[in-house]
Amino acid sequence: MLEEHAVTTADFRRLCRCLLLGSTLLAPVSALWAEAQDRLPREPDSLGEIRRGPDGKLFAQPAAASPQKAAPAAKATMRVGAGEKVTTLSEAARLARDGEVIEVLSGDYRGQPAVWTQNHLLIRGVGKRPVMIADGKDAEGKAIWVVRGGEVRIENIEFRGARVENGIGAGIRFEKGDLTVVGCRFVDNEMGILTANIEELSLVVQDSEFGLAPLHAGRWHHLLYVGAIGKFVLTGSRLSGGYLGHLVKSRARESHVMYNMLVDGEGGRASYELEFPNGGLAYVIGNTIGQSSGTDNPAIVSYGAEGQRWADNRLYLSHNTLLNDYPGGNFLVVWQDKFPAGAEVWQLNNLTVGRGVLQTPAQGRAEGNQMVARADLVEENGIPLRLTSQSPLRGTVRAPGSVNGVALMPTAEFAFPVGTRPLRASRGLSPGAFQ
Repeated sequence: MLEEHAVTTADFRRLCRCLLLGSTLLAPVSALWAEAQDRLPREPDSLGEIRRGPDGKLFAQPAAASPQKAAPAAKATMRVGAGEKVTTLSEAARLARDGEVIEVLSGDYRGQPAVWTQNHLLIRGVGKRPVMIADGKDAEGKAIWVVRGGEVRIENIEFRGARVENGIGAGIRFEKGDLTVVGCRFVDNEMGILTANIEELSLVVQDSEFGLAPLHAGRWHHLLYVGAIGKFVLTGSRLSGGYLGHLVKSRARESHVMYNMLVDGEGGRASYELEFPNGGLAYVIGNTIGQSSGTDNPAIVSYGAEGQRWADNRLYLSHNTLLNDYPGGNFLVVWQDKFPAGAEVWQLNNLTVGRGVLQTPAQGRAEGNQMVARADLVEENGIPLRLTSQSPLRGTVRAPGSVNGVALMPTAEFAFPVGTRPLRASRGLSPGAFQ
């Protein structure tokens, strides 16, 4: 039914008759037309703020839309913790059903391994982050939690102290479906997250922290180890304190590593900070990636060391800040001899700090990359990040464009301790992860 103030069908017919009858009814036509116009929504008075983009062209930045009310959080269907009907995570995983929203109360949960097999599951910590402490126990000899459901989302949970007989005990072992991890923390685990090698899997890790690999001689403990899955996304996360293993290792067909702080830190002894051992399609945009003076491997980013697995092998390294506290080494190593048809590599607007080599790609693009001394950057939390305001490199690079529908120009930057903040458009574009 039409609202009372809407133009009715009779009004419309009257308007048409007026147009046919001519000048004798021009006044009624004009009145009716004005009345109809008054009922239409008003056009905005402004197209937005005029700005100059990184390419030097002017554009209208639309005015911010009216704030929308956030969707109400899904209500819990199960609460776990002291004083609740369900007190342990092991019991919660056994009782949970598809579509459950499980809230975990603050506190330490010792020796409570869990296997989650349900679909459309949301597990979230409430208030101060609850801590899952392995305490010598594990699920299926694999992890503190094994996730083998469909769509599962885990929020605000800490995983600590995973140990198993074969030395690859994980905070989370991911084996089926789609998993999203947000605002979680992984500390002192043999592996932070470890996935199966199943192409149908997808993993998203956002605003999370990984650190303090166990100091086990002869063991390779990766903070985040992604197997041969379909897609992996890592954003707004911080990884540090590796030992012999890598900070991030991804065998995924497609990897998106954006706006993270992958800096091993003082005392860290990680091997690679970021590795794609089987190539694949890798977008590495807007990250700070750095190795310590005590690194176990002088290369920071490695691509293809273990040979080709996927048909599409391309690395896009754009607007990253690469830090090397080691006396020498390589900011990037690409193992071209492992790819019969070659691997395409784009290196655009990266900033390298310290001594080392940024390997020029055999095929691809390399432009806008600059090397600076540590003293040329402003430090934040003890890490050199941002060019000084007087740096001659400010505003010296071109916008990197996009490829495969993915923008290579960062739209955000890492924000301590974890997370991201949006980047504002500016008149000039600078190399590195911070503008």
